[in-house]
Amino acid sequence: MRFLISLCASAFLCAAQTPPPAATQASENGRVVFRIYCAPCHGIHAQGGRGPDLTRGTYAAGDTDADLHRTIVSGVTGTEMPGFPDFSQNIVGDLVAYIRSAAQREPPQIKGSFKDGEALFWAKGGCGACHKIGSKGGTLGPDLTRAGRQRSYAYLLESVVHPDADISPGFETITVVTRDGKKIVGVHRGYDNFNALLVDQAGKFYSFDKNEVTSAKQEYRSLMPGTYAKLFSPAELDDVLAYLMTLKGVQ
Repeated sequence: MRFLISLCASAFLCAAQTPPPAATQASENGRVVFRIYCAPCHGIHAQGGRGPDLTRGTYAAGDTDADLHRTIVSGVTGTEMPGFPDFSQNIVGDLVAYIRSAAQREPPQIKGSFKDGEALFWAKGGCGACHKIGSKGGTLGPDLTRAGRQRSYAYLLESVVHPDADISPGFETITVVTRDGKKIVGVHRGYDNFNALLVDQAGKFYSFDKNEVTSAKQEYRSLMPGTYAKLFSPAELDDVLAYLMTLKGVQ
């Protein structure tokens, strides 16, 4: 009798933990589509990259299925998230199913002290000279006000240690050599067949007509120095990352 009760209980638990076949198939279909269209920004396992980490189960544009559906179809104004209006309802539904399945994970374990990390960010690291948090800081680099909500821990770590690994759109490096031999290096503010617009590290804005300079080129590298792995000790780096992960913007 005890064996039968145990067997029935085990069968019930397995049934409860196993999603319906239709849901499983939708999630699998969504995974395939996600890897083609979404992984370049959100990572192959949806854990974030240039785009937000989707495994947390909470999203800046809304947490309901309807919110996710709208975000996929229409994109998010003011962000790098494009819309996919040509996706069928079935494809969008499959993507939502996959995102829901990917979110069923434990949150990353964050080491370090965010209070110590905040002090390191603004003082020793001098990060505020280029990065803005809220109303404080510079604008030469990406705004980090919502870094902890928009980026995964792994992506932020790589951005600090290897800033050239993935350049956020609009923050490429532009180098201009004027006709008198002066070399000006800055962050992209506009670049096409005719003009080069940039801001240098002192915050000065330049606009050049390409026909009036010796050379102008755009490079997919960051002006951020790749020396923070040496500047910060491993413990200090943990602190800085802990601080960045607390940045969620206006709640």
